[in-house]
Amino acid sequence: MTSPRDAGGDTNERAQPAASAGETWELRLYVTGRSPTSVRALANLERVCTHWLPGRYRVEVIDLLENPRQAAYDQILAVPTLIKMHPPPVRRFVGDLSDTDRLLDGLQLRPGPARLTDERG
Repeated sequence: MTSPRDAGGDTNERAQPAASAGETWELRLYVTGRSPTSVRALANLERVCTHWLPGRYRVEVIDLLENPRQAAYDQILAVPTLIKMHPPPVRRFVGDLSDTDRLLDGLQLRPGPARLTDERG
């Protein structure tokens, strides 16, 4: 099941802020059917996006039970896995996305202590 949801990579931590205010975020969530962990991951992702990216995100949900070849193609080793495709840098997150602070920091949706220090010089 590949279903885009419109809501209206690893690099170092010194990367530029992830996106400008009007940029659309492209996110890809790999799940295995309606497993409890996959359901939690989707709910947690929707909650974060609705709050932090209102109207500026697109989530593509890829069910690996229906499309198992996609796992090998995209090098998915565990599910659920979230990949932030755009804006750069590409980032990967594994698990149910319940650690909101870690997810926000990884997506660079709010300034973290390391980035604030870097910006000041």
